[in-house]
Amino acid sequence: MASSSTAVAKQANFSIDPDQALKASKALLAHIKKSAKDAANSGKKSILAADDEEQNLTVAETPIWLTVTTKRHIHDSKALKPNKITLPHPLNADNEATICLIVSDPQRHYKNLVASDEFPEELRKRVTRVIDFKHLTAKFKQYEAQRKLIAEHDIFLADDRIINRLPKAISVFYKNTTKRPIPVVFQTKKVKEEGAKGKRVKKNPDVINCRPVTEVASEVQKAIGAALVNLSPSNNTAVKVGYASMTGKALAENIVKVANDMANKYVPKKKNGVKSIFVKGPETVALPIWQDAELWVDAETDVIEKGSEQAKAIEARKEKPNVGKKRKSLDASADEEPKSKKAKKDEVDGNDDKLDKQIAERKSKLRNAKKAAQTAMED
Repeated sequence: MASSSTAVAKQANFSIDPDQALKASKALLAHIKKSAKDAANSGKKSILAADDEEQNLTVAETPIWLTVTTKRHIHDSKALKPNKITLPHPLNADNEATICLIVSDPQRHYKNLVASDEFPEELRKRVTRVIDFKHLTAKFKQYEAQRKLIAEHDIFLADDRIINRLPKAISVFYKNTTKRPIPVVFQTKKVKEEGAKGKRVKKNPDVINCRPVTEVASEVQKAIGAALVNLSPSNNTAVKVGYASMTGKALAENIVKVANDMANKYVPKKKNGVKSIFVKGPETVALPIWQDAELWVDAETDVIEKGSEQAKAIEARKEKPNVGKKRKSLDASADEEPKSKKAKKDEVDGNDDKLDKQIAERKSKLRNAKKAAQTAMED
């Protein structure tokens, strides 16, 4: 009971210190700007370096990452559909970035939603294409057409009902990491009926499962500036929380929001499963935000002593390498000791008794045949 109560207490006391997040954010932003300034003032300039305006734009768009290290794998398998965390300061603040909506059938219904008066006008101007999965796969089969689609739009939003089918249909989305489709929920929530499970109701093609216009617009607006969390079987997860153009306070608020949501929603054992949290840039060291003194969730189950029965069982379950016949023969020949020339000669001579006898018999037959031929010629 004491151990469980202690674990609960540790989980309750876990929190991200806003002051520490602010301190790390200011230090990181100052370092990124100073490094860019030193690189610009140095005599060594790349022939590919851009002019001052483009260089400043590149510095402003430098991404800031929050790395969360967990005590156990955060997920059992790699998920194709990323999760979203709404930020107090959106990542995409460009009001002119174009949006492509990839929706479920039928696309005409969603086009009418976007064109309706209830849909915000500023957001409607940015939505330059609405297409369903059926028309998407039919119109953009060729790779060049897919590349053109990627170039025409800045942001791609996909209905979560069809987003898992996109990697196979439109592979170019997942070769361009900056424009991967962001999942949005356009369908209404299913109401759970009380009692026993009834028969499965056949889907009516005339009934469209879609949320109201205002909710669809709100979902689009939230998804544009949200932070994406890609889960995989790993104990380290990186989430983009901002850019170098942000202020230290705005970046710190995003860090606190993402760190708390990650611990509460996605980390096994929630906050008690977090080992450390850092913030970093693409070419900077990681600055600590929070670290746990304990390395394991439960030392009795997570730590296995070397040589124990459990460790031996794990070693026995390991997959053996697939060694083919050729590899086996190479390994066997490598294990044999090399033989000297004399030994090889003796071995060859010792094994040629039968061959010498056959050669002698053939020579004897040839001599007899030659004598018979000479006798026939003399006669």
